Amino acid sequence: MYKYETIIFWSEEDQLFIAEVPKLPGCMAHGGSPDDALSNANDAIQLWIDTAKEFGDSIPEPKGRRLLYA
Repeated sequence: MYKYETIIFWSEEDQLFIAEVPKLPGCMAHGGSPDDALSNANDAIQLWIDTAKEFGDSIPEPKGRRLLYA
């Protein structure tokens, strides 16, 4: 599990919870519940990091906060 700040919010447009990881540009996921969105965000974080490593991009350090609900 990663320690990147994750913001979870309800999207009226999508009718889903969205989990966004601000330190990792473009890293977000969705789910039918906050827990599902967070679980999917963990998968997205891993994919984001793997892709950054593959292309030699820098990987931001986590702030240490894990979960915020908005």
